Amino acid sequence: MTVRRFLLAGAGCALAASAAVPLDAHAIWFAQRARQLAFIYGVGADDLDAVKRLPLVNAVTGYDGDWAPVKTALRVAGPIPVVDSDAPVAAVAAVMDYGLWSRMPDGHFVNKGRDEAPGATLSERTMKYAVHLTQLPTKPVPLLPGHRLQLVPVDLAIPQQMGAPMRVRAMYMGKPVAGVTILSDYINDPDAIGVKTAADGIATIRVRNQGLNVLMAIYEGPPDDRTKVDRVEHSASLSFVLPHKPE
Repeated sequence: MTVRRFLLAGAGCALAASAAVPLDAHAIWFAQRARQLAFIYGVGADDLDAVKRLPLVNAVTGYDGDWAPVKTALRVAGPIPVVDSDAPVAAVAAVMDYGLWSRMPDGHFVNKGRDEAPGATLSERTMKYAVHLTQLPTKPVPLLPGHRLQLVPVDLAIPQQMGAPMRVRAMYMGKPVAGVTILSDYINDPDAIGVKTAADGIATIRVRNQGLNVLMAIYEGPPDDRTKVDRVEHSASLSFVLPHKPE
């Protein structure tokens, strides 16, 4: 379900506010806020204004335990967008097209492609994806529509202890892809070097937190329009929560 109907007038403000920020540093994910599942835009501990960026969200979808769609949307609740659904969801996902950005010689980014910024040192389209598991999956995580890059667990069972190894596979355009950077803790260690996926798209990380885990896959794909961009940068989060000891 698209959410472009939300705050269309704020799109220009969102883009202008981000014009001087390196776009490849930011991503999207889901996290609990005041017992509600919130849509987050940011990097590390920087939880930026996601409300004014809602016009850039192409789709938000919810799924039950069998991966059947559940009608889902984002609702603005004060400073954050939260997930609304017709029934409880076992997973929720989102796609954001952050548009065309060019880095100028002075280091600043402008919201234009190379055709409009011929002096740019880099021009790219930035696509952002997020998948959040609200409960332990009972079936393998499928490839979701619109997610050109997706990070999926290789094994059905999600490790339940911090420090346990976990195999993940990066899928690009429906196929495993090598050379994708995988960060195991995007919130607390966004500057980590990360690990690269092998030829089968698989990388092994260690679960970092006995709580919220936000894994991030980052891949520089080929341009979709060479007259406008040099590449398309894709970032795809996979998030889930490990339970803590009873209080």
